[in-house]
Amino acid sequence: MNPDPDICYEALLARDRRFDGWFFVGVSSTGIYCRSVCAVRSPKRRNCHFFGNAAAAEKAGFRPCLRCRPELAPGHGVLDVSSRLAQAAALRIEEGFLNHATIAQLAARIGVSERHLRRIFSAEFGVCPIDFAQTQRLLLAKRLLTETPLPITTVALTAGFGSVRRFNAVFLQRYGLNPRHLRVRTDARPAETMTFALGYRPPLAWSALLDFLAQRRIDGVETIDHTSYARTLELTHDGRDVAGWLRVTHAPARYAVDVTLPASLAPVVGPVLARVRRLLDLSANPDLVDAQLGSLAAGHPGMRVPGAFDGFEIIVRAIVGQQISVVNARGILARMAQRFGIQVGAAPQALRTTFPRAAVFAGLTPDALQACGITRMRAQALIAVAREVSAGRIMPEPLAPLVETLAALRRIPGMGAWTVQYIAMRALAWPNAFPEGDAVLKRQLGCTSAAALRQHASQWEPWRAYATLHLWRQHEEARASCKPIG
Repeated sequence: MNPDPDICYEALLARDRRFDGWFFVGVSSTGIYCRSVCAVRSPKRRNCHFFGNAAAAEKAGFRPCLRCRPELAPGHGVLDVSSRLAQAAALRIEEGFLNHATIAQLAARIGVSERHLRRIFSAEFGVCPIDFAQTQRLLLAKRLLTETPLPITTVALTAGFGSVRRFNAVFLQRYGLNPRHLRVRTDARPAETMTFALGYRPPLAWSALLDFLAQRRIDGVETIDHTSYARTLELTHDGRDVAGWLRVTHAPARYAVDVTLPASLAPVVGPVLARVRRLLDLSANPDLVDAQLGSLAAGHPGMRVPGAFDGFEIIVRAIVGQQISVVNARGILARMAQRFGIQVGAAPQALRTTFPRAAVFAGLTPDALQACGITRMRAQALIAVAREVSAGRIMPEPLAPLVETLAALRRIPGMGAWTVQYIAMRALAWPNAFPEGDAVLKRQLGCTSAAALRQHASQWEPWRAYATLHLWRQHEEARASCKPIG
């Protein structure tokens, strides 16, 4: 990415939050790089150098600002970069993929050769994948040092460094500081929880986002109130399963959400925060989306398309929810979690079990799933897709190869067009996904056929998924207004 210096400097002077995370400014007079919204006195134009990402700024020799903290900046949305392949690789790196794998394995994961990956990554980000990964490790370590009392050894290993010695050396070389200089609570007792901020570009329709998730919550797995979202989770780390929980609350004054985790999840902080960001669509650029949607977005500017903490869970939700009410679907999903999930100890009240992963579903029989309340055809579809996901032939995650992934889903009996588009919208984070056969959308827009609906929705491309959320919400608001009082 090559940001236009004049536009960037104007945004820097205005501290325009729409540009937060789109570029970073390195100041030659201080040797420090900052976010566009940094509160320090604006530097002179001749001292400013602009970079598309933090890794490029650090490669040029700049150190991160301790005041605006570049690690807190929102990320790039799915359509914000020219190469989806490079962005897919960057997303995997941000989740820690290269902490336990090679560049060749990363290239295989996104379906290209190692040579091609290096070429497109360098063209897109201005650095090689290894340098990008090193920056991500350092920024995560900086967060852990600043925001938690975790021991230095734990910080080093959690961030992806092989040893404390290596961590100290790289930190000193890159930032000119001993890591202990950032330790603000050296004498603090180990805390039971940790809280991290994730920034976003305003506006954020937080209440609408919570409403969407609350209507579809899985009892025992999720709990939502007027201010927060909480859920259980399960990840694999160093070959073993790690289960726990998280809670997210809104911090509008800081244009951020706060993510609270138990201290036991320290080894997987990086992947968890990355998944929360995509679950809440925090990397969206609402001014672009809302401008395209026009009057449709006027009632709830900053609407997000809720993603997935785990893409396979969205697949299960989509299949179970076919042609039944949301209430009935929630009951079936809760029974699945209770019977096949992992019990989570020491979790807040109402959070009891994780949602079963693909490998669990792959080993079940249709009879076992039918006992939860679904038809045999849907049980067979769930098992079939679970086996594909477990084997790595289908990857329900953002920036997975879109055409190939959707085609693989369609080949599974019982996976119709609506189901596949819903998965594309929430699991694959495809902003132009559109469930054109959806009865609610037809009713809201007065369309009698899928073709007419598709034609009407063309005005909202490439943000049809966001339009879908607005139309669904309008439908729910209309229904609520028609309910009798008392």
